[in-house]
Amino acid sequence: MGTDSPAEKWNPAEEEIMQATYEVLLDRGYPGLSISQIADELGKSKAALYYHYDSKEDLLVAFLEFAVDRFETVVSTETGDNPDEDLEHVIEKLLPLRPNEEQRQTQEVMIALRSQAVTNEAFKEQFTQMDEQIAATIENIIRQGIKNGTFRDVDATRIAEHVLAIVNGTMYTRATTTREDATAITRVSISSYLDSELRSHT
Repeated sequence: MGTDSPAEKWNPAEEEIMQATYEVLLDRGYPGLSISQIADELGKSKAALYYHYDSKEDLLVAFLEFAVDRFETVVSTETGDNPDEDLEHVIEKLLPLRPNEEQRQTQEVMIALRSQAVTNEAFKEQFTQMDEQIAATIENIIRQGIKNGTFRDVDATRIAEHVLAIVNGTMYTRATTTREDATAITRVSISSYLDSELRSHT
């Protein structure tokens, strides 16, 4: 990833390409994505994209890296000094109870791209990094809560990985089935799990 912050890492031209890629993915999905479609969305030639990226795959790997950076930026700027609220905030970002259409489409796009990671090592590397970033964010919030006495002394890594696994499974269910109640039920289950694991009931 390098040492640059997300804000410094992407120049305006690259950000414009990433936004255009996102719009085409929302509109056409992964199967309908092409360099030509992204160029049309940008209002530029295909050559302008090939100046930055050698292929569609290279562009999508960059898009996934961009998504990781955006998530890191959102979490770092919107979390604060209250571990309870911060934990709820991150889970809501990952698994919104009432997603708007854009949030729903975004999750569907990411699930479609994640499926490609089964056979694409470059995609697999980016999704590994994405999951590690999410797990680390949750773990750090829990550790902060332990430090300031909000949470009891627990294995923060284990709990973070458990929450991540539940979130990923629920996102997959939401994107690939019509089980509308599954997310709400899972959110209640996550809250109950965290309450049991993080808070003393003696």
